[in-house]
Amino acid sequence: MSRVSKYAIIGAGPSGLAAARALQAAGIAFVGFEAASGVGGLWDIDNPRSTVYESAHLISSRTTTEFSEFPMNSTIEYPGHRVLKRYFDDYATHFDLTRHFHFDTRVDRAEPKGDGWLLTVTTRDGEVTEFVDGVIAANGTLAEPNVPEFAGEFTGEILHSSNYKRGEQLAGKRVLLVGAGNSGCDIAVDAVHHADTVDMSVRRGYYFVPRYLFGRSSDTLNQGRPLPRRIKQFIDTRLLKLFTGDPIRFGFPTPDHRIYESHPVVNTAILNHLGQGDLRIRPDVERFDGTTVTFRDGSSGDYDVLLLATGYRLDYPFVDSALLNWTSDAPELFMNIFPPDFSGLFVMGMVEASGLGWQGRYEQAELIAAYLHAVEHDPAAAEAFRSRVRENPWPDLTAGYRYLGLARMSYYVNKDAYRRAVLKETAVLAGETGAHP
Repeated sequence: MSRVSKYAIIGAGPSGLAAARALQAAGIAFVGFEAASGVGGLWDIDNPRSTVYESAHLISSRTTTEFSEFPMNSTIEYPGHRVLKRYFDDYATHFDLTRHFHFDTRVDRAEPKGDGWLLTVTTRDGEVTEFVDGVIAANGTLAEPNVPEFAGEFTGEILHSSNYKRGEQLAGKRVLLVGAGNSGCDIAVDAVHHADTVDMSVRRGYYFVPRYLFGRSSDTLNQGRPLPRRIKQFIDTRLLKLFTGDPIRFGFPTPDHRIYESHPVVNTAILNHLGQGDLRIRPDVERFDGTTVTFRDGSSGDYDVLLLATGYRLDYPFVDSALLNWTSDAPELFMNIFPPDFSGLFVMGMVEASGLGWQGRYEQAELIAAYLHAVEHDPAAAEAFRSRVRENPWPDLTAGYRYLGLARMSYYVNKDAYRRAVLKETAVLAGETGAHP
């Protein structure tokens, strides 16, 4: 067993790289572990754990997504996975982060031990152990498929979107897509060019946001002072009806929520295909019987492929869930980062919000770095931070939005409220320690 006096970062995707850069900037030693052979996380389509597909692009624009101190060397407004993989390679090279990571190395277990954490790690040469001061879990939120249970048995091919890569997989087949989120709609648009027939089974209604409004990337509008919630919902709902019409006319149910109370679908191409008759909307699934699917309205259809675009569930398999304060659909963490027992475990990237981007994740990492700087250089300031977290109500990160009570929304925040709160905590910690991490 070797003693490494530094913090471990698990994962070299966007969140892991953000953590590495923030710790580097603060002068805090770290070591990284990545199961794949390089950086990029899910945006590296060759990573065995990647869940992106060939047609995957950002659903937020480049300028609202990139790291502020390292703009993308591209004019593409919604880059695809290959451009993004190069971006992360360039980011890691520019800041000399790659040399700190052990690649093709999987962390199997992380457990508190004495005054630090013991890691059990599998490398190409076998299992080894490492002792570190703390652990930053940055292994992502979109890797472990969520597979719902259905009545009956489907005897055709069952494919989760995590295993979908290209439209040719569906060539000549009768396809039923279950779920109409961003991935489901992307795959549906792919499928209509290859499959024999494409149906989509949906449980609830959605808001469809075009990528461009008034000639600009839609998420670059209103980037200054945010509008009050009710005014923004009122204006944007009417704008969408003006630009995209009412999705109900294509067969979608009426949404059971207001806009921005669930993640919108940034894909209006699917509405074009629905209008052209290339696919159709079906109700929620009632049961399976061989290759026959019966829907909640009593209708049925026969299919060769059941493609589950049913999202992902949080998964931190290397650590005991009790250490993450995991009591429901997601760990209950201060700022979605800190377990309240402050045992030396931190989570990076367990946050979703329209428009938060990678800069929002980097600001998470800066807060972690500010706290770790205080732990090392000003223990009183670190204890004051812990006391505030334990004794005071946690800030409201929703900005008053009533998010749907779904597992995938359990770690959703409003980007403006979240960034304000994170930056405030970082400033307080930095002020208390006299440092500027």
